[in-house]
Amino acid sequence: MHLAYPAVLSTLLFCTGLYGVLARRNAILVLMSVELMLNAVNLNLVAFDVWLSKAARDTLHSGQALTLFTITIAAAEIGIGLAIVLAVYRNRGTSDIDRLRDAAEGPDDDSGPGHDSDAAAAAQAAEKTEATA
Repeated sequence: MHLAYPAVLSTLLFCTGLYGVLARRNAILVLMSVELMLNAVNLNLVAFDVWLSKAARDTLHSGQALTLFTITIAAAEIGIGLAIVLAVYRNRGTSDIDRLRDAAEGPDDDSGPGHDSDAAAAAQAAEKTEATA
């Protein structure tokens, strides 16, 4: 088999995963898109390993070994990522990335712009109570 076929398929898989990461708003779909991108890399590693092993008789098959490491890391990543998404969904009630970002930047955040106005309002209320006393 020619090297162009797996390379083109890998490119299509990677571009599909990249589109999913950039366009999707659901956290689980983003994780699935990252997995597509990692599988495209795995396909490239194995294809180039087979292609290079035809040139040299004594090879270590390092592309296949790297693929096993990538699969292991991807499994750990999806396990931890899914646990985080489920915990966030239980706390916030949504897995939409835009809504989570908006909720993090809301007035309840101590570092947000609403915190300074709350402190100023509390100081003014304290001044009024001192003036009336």
